[in-house]
Amino acid sequence: MSAPKQVPAASAHRVALWHWLSIASLIGLIAVGIAWELWIAPARPGGSLLVLKVLPLLLPLFGILRGRRYTYQWAPMLALAYFVEGVMRGYADSGNGAIAAWSQAALAVVFIAAASYYARDSRRLQLAAPRG
Repeated sequence: MSAPKQVPAASAHRVALWHWLSIASLIGLIAVGIAWELWIAPARPGGSLLVLKVLPLLLPLFGILRGRRYTYQWAPMLALAYFVEGVMRGYADSGNGAIAAWSQAALAVVFIAAASYYARDSRRLQLAAPRG
């Protein structure tokens, strides 16, 4: 029987970095979504109801702000939809609309990565903490 695999410990500094990067990218996703549909390239002049697409991003916001690992585990799946929309509209639109679309896709990738690493590293940090 082989020895159990050692999981490398995570540093508190790295966990904090993933936390703040997740917060910044999620807030950035919300801001880009609002700006995109109201000012940058709205579907109709003066803005459109497509701005409501950012409402699902508010669901994980408070869990992310509070550092709840469960929220960090499911929120990246939600961000995949924003990545897909950004890529599709990035190819389809032109000008400022394409820039907003690619910005949304990039922010979604950053959020997915940062949230996933936070979920992993915060668990490792918790496991490495001395119990007492």
